[in-house]
Amino acid sequence: MRALIQRVRASAVSVDGETIGKISQGLNILLGVFSDDTEEDLRYLLKKIPLLRIFSDENGKMNLSVLDIGGEALVISQFTLCADTKKGNRPSYVNAAAPEFAEDMYERFIEGLKLSGIRRVEHGRFGADMKVEILNDGPVTIILDSKNK
Repeated sequence: MRALIQRVRASAVSVDGETIGKISQGLNILLGVFSDDTEEDLRYLLKKIPLLRIFSDENGKMNLSVLDIGGEALVISQFTLCADTKKGNRPSYVNAAAPEFAEDMYERFIEGLKLSGIRRVEHGRFGADMKVEILNDGPVTIILDSKNK
């Protein structure tokens, strides 16, 4: 699994002009699921993300996690994170998980984040054409790949 994590002041997702998820300070998480992902990959991201110390403490050092600040999370499914760009100019998505498997992992990821203690977890709609608004804070952007632990 691959997650692109952005520290945000606010983020929202809409489908067909209707806002379906919205957070204030916290994490915008774009999640890509690969066909060979396992329960171990899911557990790795669920353990790592809530504890990432990417929020500033009183001294301006990135020392606090989303849990420490009482922040929120917005999770968006994004199969394009699974792109293979090694050959040619058109990305290949052959390594992306089949929709049924990817949706199950996405839903389980959302539920796992809710259980982690993050104050509020919102999400997009799997497979939908979404518009995502991100007010990146910093900017701070981190890529976590469960295969590169």
